[in-house]
Amino acid sequence: MPGPLTGLKVLDFTTLLPGPYSTLTFADLGAEVLRVVSGSRPELTSQMPPFIAGTDISANIAWLGRGKKSITLNLKDPRAIEIIHKLIMEYDILIEQFRPGVMAKFGLGYSDLKEVNSALIYASLTGYGQTGPLRDKAGHDINYISRSGIMSYSGRIDTGPSLTGMQIADVASGSNNMTIGVLAALIHRKNSGKGQYIDISMMDGVIAFNAMAGAGYLVDGREPGREKEYLNGGSLYDFYETKDGKYISFGGLEPKFFKAFCNATGCSDLIPGGVTPPDIEQVKERVRSVIREKIRDEWMDTFKDVDACVEPVRSMGEVLDDSQTAETGMVVKVKLSDGSIVRQLGNPIRFSETPQEYGEAGLPAGSHTKDVLLKLGYSEKDIEEFRKTGLFD
Repeated sequence: MPGPLTGLKVLDFTTLLPGPYSTLTFADLGAEVLRVVSGSRPELTSQMPPFIAGTDISANIAWLGRGKKSITLNLKDPRAIEIIHKLIMEYDILIEQFRPGVMAKFGLGYSDLKEVNSALIYASLTGYGQTGPLRDKAGHDINYISRSGIMSYSGRIDTGPSLTGMQIADVASGSNNMTIGVLAALIHRKNSGKGQYIDISMMDGVIAFNAMAGAGYLVDGREPGREKEYLNGGSLYDFYETKDGKYISFGGLEPKFFKAFCNATGCSDLIPGGVTPPDIEQVKERVRSVIREKIRDEWMDTFKDVDACVEPVRSMGEVLDDSQTAETGMVVKVKLSDGSIVRQLGNPIRFSETPQEYGEAGLPAGSHTKDVLLKLGYSEKDIEEFRKTGLFD
């Protein structure tokens, strides 16, 4: 059955992880996504191991390129601009991830392309947005979360801020806000007939993630501190090391969960003090010492039938080979171009009427250049001439 976004056509000028993750969502939900990439500047993700056995395709490209087509164009060549103008008449959503002003230098800015298609939805994803003193500054995930304020109260008092294993600003902020923004603009266009420009800043998205801490500061001016808040170590809500060097997590802020946790760990005398007792450090050290008495899986047996918000910190293998993960479809089997199968992460959104039908795994950049140009009306001779004269470089 066609996906919920079937009929949408997205022209994708994004690179690395944030933009491609967003356009992967569009592809998984049924949109037709065409990537426009440089033929002379290999994508970083295409060079990162591991590579799928028997191919020269990285696991990242096979995943991020799933269900998408791609062409290579030298955007400095005027012929490339002509081709993109033709595509814009069909692909009326454009997503790009260059620094501010780069697309305009090519003659591909929003003001240029809306003259070609007035209903165009044009979205730009950058680190710091299109305006302000930081607009031209380079950055990566660690920089955006640093400037956002979140890391000032994340981590531990004695060791300072700590990295997470995934890209908060890139994916949780940039990719998801890009997807939300484009879908909202589509609804506006359906109601008004008008396209529009969307400016997505990864740092702005992370600033919004300050949520409760930010809302509180704007009211009373109190700076949140590491291990001083409910959710960052200032309560018993935390990770606890087990006897085998693994960890369990406890998230029971509510009294009923805290009571169940205390009873299961033999610490029922702690119940009157609650999850944020006045002597939190002493109580926490008591809980730590108790949890270190058993290995992780023994504790999980203890909490098997106890409703206390206790879960294991699991390895990647434990997660991806788990029955819950399999049941919800978070690991899917996707075809490669030769018909063989590769396992990939699935899309987390579930639809009752339009379930996902995953396209083939991603291919090297430019794999569909010839097919796309033929459909635009160019001849085999034209395409060979383009190749010889560097249009695809």
